[in-house]
Amino acid sequence: MTEQPNRQRIAADGIAAPLRYTVFRRIWLASLLSNLGLLIQGVGAAWAMTQMAASADKVALVQTALMLPIMLISMPAGAIADMYDRRIVTLVSLMIALTGATALTILAGLKLITPEALLAFCFVVGSGNALFGPAWQSSVSEQVPPEALPSAVALNGISYNIARSFGPAVGGVIVAALGAVAAFACNAILYLPLLVVLLLWRRSTEPSRLPREKLNRAMVSGFRYITNSPPIKIVLLRTLVMGLIGGAIMALMPLVARDLLHGGAQTYGIMLGAFGMGAVIGALNIHELRKRMSGESAIRACTISMAFAMAALAVSTEPVLTATALVLAGAVWMAAVALFNIGVQLSAPRWVAGRSLAAFQASISGGIAIGAWGWGHLTDYAGVEVALLVAAGLMLISPLLGIWLTMPRVGARNEDAEVLADPEVRLSLTGRSGPLVVEIEYRVSQENARAFHNVMQDVQLSRQRNGAYGWSIARDIADPELWTERYHCPTWFDYLRQRNRSTLSERALHQQAIDFHIGPEPVRVRRMLERPFGSVRWKEETPDQGASEVLPVVATAAGSST
Repeated sequence: MTEQPNRQRIAADGIAAPLRYTVFRRIWLASLLSNLGLLIQGVGAAWAMTQMAASADKVALVQTALMLPIMLISMPAGAIADMYDRRIVTLVSLMIALTGATALTILAGLKLITPEALLAFCFVVGSGNALFGPAWQSSVSEQVPPEALPSAVALNGISYNIARSFGPAVGGVIVAALGAVAAFACNAILYLPLLVVLLLWRRSTEPSRLPREKLNRAMVSGFRYITNSPPIKIVLLRTLVMGLIGGAIMALMPLVARDLLHGGAQTYGIMLGAFGMGAVIGALNIHELRKRMSGESAIRACTISMAFAMAALAVSTEPVLTATALVLAGAVWMAAVALFNIGVQLSAPRWVAGRSLAAFQASISGGIAIGAWGWGHLTDYAGVEVALLVAAGLMLISPLLGIWLTMPRVGARNEDAEVLADPEVRLSLTGRSGPLVVEIEYRVSQENARAFHNVMQDVQLSRQRNGAYGWSIARDIADPELWTERYHCPTWFDYLRQRNRSTLSERALHQQAIDFHIGPEPVRVRRMLERPFGSVRWKEETPDQGASEVLPVVATAAGSST
């Protein structure tokens, strides 16, 4: 029987609601084991590097090697997640990560590992995770209903941080008792449950009536959507800054354990566990945080709290005080990252969800990777204490960004609208025919001119993020009530995609523009082939006319998206 708990029950269950769904629950538990293995490997790799290299920048580069691939290939990974079966993409990516983990285990077992080889195979594992992330995260909306999506996002963060609570401590014990090779082997083994669960998942898909975009075009489409979506741009920029500054904690943690606390691999694991425990606490309180505070207020509180925690790390030489500061840092770090993640997931429609999440991953991971390199160099020059104090100072003033980049209000997910019927045409078009030029004529009373123009600025962003280019709005100088909106689409298929990518809120926005129209004649839409050479190379059975249609002023599905 299909699981369909009602919305009241989901609301009552809160954070645990998504676990009622079998597919999500199985994947979540298996991903918990996978995350555990990854963190055990991270402890082994970082500690192995401290034994092979004395410089702080080499130690910090372990974190860079794991995170840099996410920044470099996240956008292609997001496009692939949106273009292909997400289940297949996750399986392929896990096999890449498993290959890297297995090779690292074999080399370490044969005592052939070098700093360069360690970084290289960490990069391979990171590449597999980079490909896995967008497909996995964007498939969450297929495993739970929309009302449970924010809780599912928070639970995925909890999965990683439960593993972080125990994984580093377990990794420290394993490394201390059996060496780094055992940590690498654990990671390889713990990938297997997730592979099995994904093989058993029978994902239902709806085949598109349009052919799949090419990878480069899909990447351009994703980039275009993000650059024309102000809420997503703000979230990504704030995420990048958080990663650049906050990444100092993770990058310098081995040196905190070794140089400030004078401990070994086990101390390092315990400190990472404290950070992970705090992250679980932060994730469990996301629901309350969202309910009690606006997005900007919550991020401000998180960054200020993290600044104090980082300062405490810099001056502490007592393990108990350091662990306490790390619990606080983990809680506010997780809360901030989860708020950013939820903001992106609920702002992006399904067709571009993978690419939007890939951009989010690139922002946080790229920030951490670049920051780790910078903090490592600063530590070599000035020491761990100074590096952490500088990071704390920057984190303390980072809320000033909210003056210019205020966090957007996040509500329910912007759902996809119904598919529109194709417009009538009288030319023999192929999918590659184009470019297409669309002209829409509105007649607007002069007293409403300013209000109409303001609405059209939002319409411009809507058209452009869904695939249009060369957008313009013009007013007839001889007839001031007549306005013409004009934009291009590269091909006929691109136009059909652009037309059907509009969400419900975008359709409502288009209808708002149509509502300004006055007069006895309805809004007129013209669709024209800009390079009609192919259409005149043979004898036409019908007159050579640009396809056009008349839209009624009242709201209709077809009339609201042109």
